Amino acid sequence: ARVELGEIEAQLSQLPGIEEALVLAREDEPGQPRLAAYFIERAGSLSMPVSELRATLLAVLPGYMVPSAFVRLDAWPLTANGKVDRKAFPLPDREALPDREYEAPQGVVETAVAEIWSSLLHVERVGRHDHFFELGGHSLLAVNLIAQMRRQGLDADIRSLFTQPTLAALAAAVGGGNEITVPENAIPDNCTRITPEMLPLADLDQAAIDLIVASVPGGVANLQDIYPLAPLQEGILYHHLAADAGDPYVLQSVFEIADRARLNAFVDALQSVVDRHDILRTAVQWKGLETPVQVVCRQARLPVEQVELDPLEGPIMAQLQQRFDPRHSRLDMSQAPLLRLVFAEDQPNQRWAAILLFHHMVLDHTALEVVLHDMQAHLLGQADQLEVAIPYRNYVAQARLGVSREDHEAFFREQLGDIDEPTLPFGLLDVQGDGRDIEESSLTLDRQLNLRLRAQARQLGVSAASLVHLAWAQVLSQVSGRQSVVFGTVLIGRMQSGEGAERALGMFINTLPLRVDLAGQGAQAGVRATHAQLTALLGHEHAPLVLAQRCSGVAAPLPLFSALLNYRHSSVGEPSAESIEAWRGIDVQSGEERTNYPLTLNVDDQGDGFRLSVLVTGKVGAGRVCGYMQTALDNLLVALEQSPDTALESLPILPAAEREQLLVGFNDTALDCPHEQTIHGLFEAQVERTPEAPAVVHGEQRLTYRELNEQANRLAHTLRKQGVQPDSRVGICVERSAEMVVGLLAILKAGGGYVPLDPAYPAERIAYMLQDSTPAAVLAQSATEALLTDVSVPVINLDQNNWQEESVRNPQVAGLTSAHLAYLIYTSGSTGLPKGVMIEHRNTVNFLSWAHTAFDGAALEKTLFSTSLNFDLAVYECFAPLTSGGRIEVVSNVLQLQHGEHDIGLINTVPSALKALLEINALPESVHTVNVAGEALKRSLVENLFEKTSVQRLCNLYGPSETTTYSSWVAMDRERGFAAHIGKPVGNTQFYLLDQQQQPVPLGVAGEIYIGGGGVARGYLNRDDLTAERFLADPFSPQPAARMYRTGDLGRYLPDGNIEYLGRNDDQVKIRGFRIELGEIDACLARHPAVQDAVVTAREDVPGDKRLVAYYTVQSAQTAPDIDSLRGWLLGQLPAYMVPVAYVRLDALPLTPNGKLDRKALPAPGEGALISRGYEAPQGEREILIAGIWQDLLGVTQVGRHDHFFELGGHSLLAVSLMERMRQEGLEAEVKSLFKHPTLSEYAATTERMEIVL
Repeated sequence: ARVELGEIEAQLSQLPGIEEALVLAREDEPGQPRLAAYFIERAGSLSMPVSELRATLLAVLPGYMVPSAFVRLDAWPLTANGKVDRKAFPLPDREALPDREYEAPQGVVETAVAEIWSSLLHVERVGRHDHFFELGGHSLLAVNLIAQMRRQGLDADIRSLFTQPTLAALAAAVGGGNEITVPENAIPDNCTRITPEMLPLADLDQAAIDLIVASVPGGVANLQDIYPLAPLQEGILYHHLAADAGDPYVLQSVFEIADRARLNAFVDALQSVVDRHDILRTAVQWKGLETPVQVVCRQARLPVEQVELDPLEGPIMAQLQQRFDPRHSRLDMSQAPLLRLVFAEDQPNQRWAAILLFHHMVLDHTALEVVLHDMQAHLLGQADQLEVAIPYRNYVAQARLGVSREDHEAFFREQLGDIDEPTLPFGLLDVQGDGRDIEESSLTLDRQLNLRLRAQARQLGVSAASLVHLAWAQVLSQVSGRQSVVFGTVLIGRMQSGEGAERALGMFINTLPLRVDLAGQGAQAGVRATHAQLTALLGHEHAPLVLAQRCSGVAAPLPLFSALLNYRHSSVGEPSAESIEAWRGIDVQSGEERTNYPLTLNVDDQGDGFRLSVLVTGKVGAGRVCGYMQTALDNLLVALEQSPDTALESLPILPAAEREQLLVGFNDTALDCPHEQTIHGLFEAQVERTPEAPAVVHGEQRLTYRELNEQANRLAHTLRKQGVQPDSRVGICVERSAEMVVGLLAILKAGGGYVPLDPAYPAERIAYMLQDSTPAAVLAQSATEALLTDVSVPVINLDQNNWQEESVRNPQVAGLTSAHLAYLIYTSGSTGLPKGVMIEHRNTVNFLSWAHTAFDGAALEKTLFSTSLNFDLAVYECFAPLTSGGRIEVVSNVLQLQHGEHDIGLINTVPSALKALLEINALPESVHTVNVAGEALKRSLVENLFEKTSVQRLCNLYGPSETTTYSSWVAMDRERGFAAHIGKPVGNTQFYLLDQQQQPVPLGVAGEIYIGGGGVARGYLNRDDLTAERFLADPFSPQPAARMYRTGDLGRYLPDGNIEYLGRNDDQVKIRGFRIELGEIDACLARHPAVQDAVVTAREDVPGDKRLVAYYTVQSAQTAPDIDSLRGWLLGQLPAYMVPVAYVRLDALPLTPNGKLDRKALPAPGEGALISRGYEAPQGEREILIAGIWQDLLGVTQVGRHDHFFELGGHSLLAVSLMERMRQEGLEAEVKSLFKHPTLSEYAATTERMEIVL
């Protein structure tokens, strides 16, 4: 019917108390348009209840024109132009809906459906406007509802219920089902030969049928049926074949049984269930077949085995579980039944221990409950009262013949086509696992959380599962760094599986990808969107997972996702007296769950509560993930209750304890520090303590603390006369000498901040720094004056003695505080121009206070000062010793140690320089401590240092110039050796690892490093825009003025609070849909024994063809590795997608003037650098044979020896077919090796060591 919104608005505006009204047609859920009325009440008028508004309109308008929701507003939302902003009107909430007054069902269909609802949902009466989910309905009850409706001749499609969940709407939709007619099993009783036309569900020729018949015990007389595998069964078979040992889908149920008589009764009951259900008499055959099939036997005996165990060797049950642990124990999938009962007498406890081993291929969670139900009937002697068993073939037929493959593909392509990166929580990638390293943890949600969750589900008219799926998406988002997440949801598979599906046995469940977009989504809108996504997915519950994956933009063999959610319904009510009698003397102790996925969340909806169970690889911690899920649910509910438009991405998942640990516990770095002191103030105090102690050595030149102080004071007074005052900037362009140290101290004493101008820098760069810093004066020497010809401010030549006549007393600079500038250091900028970082005295004093605790006076007693002033390593080398009584030896650079004698105990340098020192054996024997910073530290360098020298301690220090020299550190000694991290924060320093919303990431998850505390610089000189972008208010500090610096580096916390450095944020690249940290490849390549330095970049020399290119230098030309050996080295440690396709050998890596890698100067790779992937014909009989099989399976006309199975369209199910085709050709191969060696030549090589089957 046509609806005129203006007519509704006019009627609404005439109602008493209504000032203005506006009606919108909304479609908040796909396919569900509805009218929503918005109104503003007159000031001082009484509010009219929503139900009264609706009733009044019903008196003057036809029912279809009456809005279903009425929203009160204080004012209309407006655009910037002052017009009504219709897009900004809020979603109607529960309060906007009229109370549904009871209206009796109308007609035969509504009455019949209402009776079913009343029975299923345990409500006394159901009105025609009542809502299935608001009354407590859920997906498992939906299966029962549809089944009961079908028994009454009402053919309803499950999607109708989810999209039209009110009684009247559902009744009107009856007749929209998609059930198909299942072809009859055409194998007659007493059949002597099975032919292809007898198998309507299987596509087999006579030879294949005869092969199958020969494998069945009892032959053709015992063969009941043959049909294909269901979608999830195909994946389970793949993982069975891929497992090296054991089977991730063999499960255990553990029983304690009182005596042998009850054990026999248990066995008899279980055998009766095997006799009753065809799926329990089913085996799987794949050998010699192009496509695997399942084979149903007419009879199959349950294997029962008694084991003799010695109580002296431990508890009987533990021994039994160990012996039959599925991690090393398997079931023969080619022989029915895929069940096995093992038991042993437990004499010390006067009972029997029993384990039922069963394969997930034939039973899912719901089916297991049906098994127990049927066993109970047998134990009670009531087996004859059971309904007729439903054959599993009905489900397979529905899955195969229902929704077309084309419809499945269209749906998943729309859902996933633009997803080109997998969702990998905690970086977990291996979905080929066997469950060995999986740990489990469970928790039951508290009663209040359960009630709130169900209340919100009812209020929003969605299933509780929708809220759970959304909360899980939030968890995965925050542990994967993705805002569009994809995870596997386990569908019960019984929604569209035909008559009796709710009581059938078999593997009905199916895992399919669910996409949830969190970016820009409000909480309430997110719940509705997730419900809509789940509803849409139900229509494709039988689609194969491999089909869905191939419709995404994620290229195989990468998985689309590595996490699952299994939401299921189970009853934990008190058992009936009948049930207690049936199971008397038989106690179910536990059931074990395993999976090939590295992260699974099971949610058991128990009706009156929820139980969460997480299975995850041990290094992550299952209990931790349980905590994330509980917190995510709680915060989602708070948002829905208090502010439904709250952005989902802003809702935290971290429990309070972990958040406290990350933000406070790991940052417990409080250190006493004289925050009001200046750098030169600390030096002057040291002069008072040790005036005649040696302070500076340079060649033959020696200065004591007194002499150094006096010279610095003379120069400081000179600078004061040149107008230097607090916060003035003074350039220093001198050669490395004792005068350089005098100049630094003099600038500080005069109140200024020094600006290093390294004479070795290009003249253009020095000119830019002078122009940008506008110094009040510049210190120079005769050798450097030529670099300063265009300077318009005073230049003081330290080689001239005119400043030596000034006072030797410490200058007293009025107004100078620790908040004034100490130095301005230039670092490279993204624009190509360096940017000046302003460091204050209090920043450096804080740093020096930490240095004096981490390095005592003995450590700093004899320190080498070798680093250019342009690098802030020099701050440590110069001022840490001079403020603690140590002596510094000034040299031109660290490699000068190879000339002459040097009495030093500590050197501070970069790893590459340390490596050079070791190569020329130039590290003095007196050195006991080595500090390195500025580059990645290799294990081999640390081991080499401790092996070749007497050094006792190596410290790895990390920190950007913007947070004052060093911000974290780790000390390594001979005993503990190499540490593969950057340690913990230095004193009064906080590290925050944050996500894109600047919230802390969970432990072990990569986040951007932000640094707060006493070292955070003032900002960038003349770059307010960049300062505002990188220096931010610190929201985690109790100090209101605290700031933090955004480093652009990536890191993750280790469990002990140490930080693992992961490279630059801008070093992340995306290749073939996978996000790659280039630093990880750099580090791996640099570990090659023949490689000296390495860097990997992503180049796009040809538009649209992005590829990884490795650049490297070698230790020596004699041992230079070839490209194949480098690639092989990386393939042994990294997944194939992270291995570069080109390798360029350089004499040295190009550097910027600051000594950093100049990526722009890396050359394009020539032909000799490439690993060729052009066509090359297969070589040898084996490669030619396998290439032919690939062509047949993949439907391609040509396969070269460098072609990639998965790039040609292969996937895990085709891999199973490949194995069988190869066996038919006499080649034995492992399915897993195809994932490790997916190119033809590599894969063929793995078969050479295999036994040839003749």
